[in-house]
Amino acid sequence: MALFSGRRVSSTPLAGVDVVLADLDGVVYAGAGALPYAVDSLERAREGRRLGFITNNASRTDASVAAHLTELGLQTAPDEVVTSPQAAMRLLSERVAPGATILVVGGDGLVNEVEKAGFVVTRSAEDAPAAVVQGFAPEVGWSQLAEAAYALKLPEDEGGIPWIATNTDWTIPQARGIAPGNGTLVSAVHTAVGRLATVAGKPEVPIFEEAVARFGAQHPLFLGDRLDTDILGANRAGMPSALVLTGIDRPKHVLAAPAGSQPTFILADLRDLHAPYPEARVKDDVVAVGDARVRIDGPDVQILAAGEPIDLLRAGAKAIWDTGRAIYGFRVPEQLYADPFHKP
Repeated sequence: MALFSGRRVSSTPLAGVDVVLADLDGVVYAGAGALPYAVDSLERAREGRRLGFITNNASRTDASVAAHLTELGLQTAPDEVVTSPQAAMRLLSERVAPGATILVVGGDGLVNEVEKAGFVVTRSAEDAPAAVVQGFAPEVGWSQLAEAAYALKLPEDEGGIPWIATNTDWTIPQARGIAPGNGTLVSAVHTAVGRLATVAGKPEVPIFEEAVARFGAQHPLFLGDRLDTDILGANRAGMPSALVLTGIDRPKHVLAAPAGSQPTFILADLRDLHAPYPEARVKDDVVAVGDARVRIDGPDVQILAAGEPIDLLRAGAKAIWDTGRAIYGFRVPEQLYADPFHKP
């Protein structure tokens, strides 16, 4: 379901935008600390438009996320944070009766939303739950996953109960590096029971619908660091997107992005929100962005002029994407996927 359609041509990525929706992990912060330039750039982006945050991380409440952002210098109210547990409650309310007992696999952020939605929380399959809702929390371990498996032993089409996952991110950025995300925990239950969960968060549309409804967005821009969740989800919602190279996905992933996961904009960091975004110029078989020029010659990607690293990546990505061919069909020079950009 597309909420918005078409690509916008602008002098900066923010031109014409009424609501900026930003992912958190890998965009605003990694672990407890803010990423370089993120706070100042987002505060500046708030001038003349609304700023909201969308997160797949189900381990914290909207209030705790807002407090964290405020501590970092981004004054944020709880209702400016859209979480995957909130999107999960939209799905859950369509599938089970009000006040039903729900088996929760996750932390305080998920428990809080289940209770706010009027459901009863249990941690045991022996309480005959009406559904299982699963989200990430650092304390989730084998016993919680086992209870979910016990409750989900029957497929839904054979009388089993619904299973809703807040998200299926395989990884989560932390201050010390990249750690397993909720997708790995959902996969563990899937392996045990042979069922698939219904997903509320990115890259599915429910969380974007929740954000659009809450902010009344007409011309949003979504900021993310992951192609497989953030950018794919924004594209599915028909929402323009910017991939910022401060989190999970790196230049080599950008070059290999399939059609559904290609962003509208590629940013080295959030300062690029306020910089003129150079238009890609295509003539014959050459793609030029700024001073960078790239040509596709059969299986070879050729760098004719390097220019700035971010412009070279933009030119190379467009040249490869425009062919519609998979990345493994090309010989790509190492300079094109060099990574001088900040990583947490």
